Amino acid sequence: MSYDEMYSYLEARVDALKTNKTGDERQTVDEVFDRQTLMTLYDLMTSGVIDSVRFPISTGKEGNVFYAEDEDGDPVALKIFRTSTSTFKHVRKYIEGDPRFKGLTGNRRKMIYAWANKEYRNLQRYYEAEVPVPEPITFSKNCLVMEFIGDEHGPSPQLKDVVLEDPDDTYDEIISFIIDGYRDAHLVHGDMSEYNILMMGDQPILIDCGQAMTADHFNSKELLMRDIENVNRFFKGRGADIIKTDVILNEALSEEEEE
Repeated sequence: MSYDEMYSYLEARVDALKTNKTGDERQTVDEVFDRQTLMTLYDLMTSGVIDSVRFPISTGKEGNVFYAEDEDGDPVALKIFRTSTSTFKHVRKYIEGDPRFKGLTGNRRKMIYAWANKEYRNLQRYYEAEVPVPEPITFSKNCLVMEFIGDEHGPSPQLKDVVLEDPDDTYDEIISFIIDGYRDAHLVHGDMSEYNILMMGDQPILIDCGQAMTADHFNSKELLMRDIENVNRFFKGRGADIIKTDVILNEALSEEEEE
């Protein structure tokens, strides 16, 4: 496919994604698919990472996630970070506060590109530490490609929308995300809740890891406590046997203190 054909295809897909959308939804699509983003998608398609963009899966504070397919027809998730001013204001504090990006300065778009890089690197850390997250595939500028969490019927549901057969087991599993994430991935998610966990059958999967900070961040312990309290609040309402916040916090920090 030539450049002109590829670009025409991408424009046609964007027009198709606008069909039957309200004014606000159409504006969101326009914000996501600006010309530079279309060029990034073009590069991902010509390199064989993705073959087609099918339909939106979710809309978040900083970007939209789309169901896409690779060149073998297998599903992947494509997250496109908006480069709008509001997104820039939201993510800037997480980039500037991350020791891995110390000294980074630049315009809005450069900061958003760093955000995509940050989520990719966080997913890598979690994945290598065997914390269940979507497997990261690649990123380019404001686009992140990762494993699709779902099946032929669509994406897996959020934890908040699932009736749990055994809340205690699911609770224990998610608490292990917090402890192992801090100990082994040296990350604290910072926004862990029933909205940022998908349920693939009875297996919880942690998502939306862009804001996660390294364990050496000055505010990491406060973020860790917030994650624990959010998870405890949700599972208390589901009847699970809750572990006290300070007990979980001490468990996560124990290895660090021994070192």
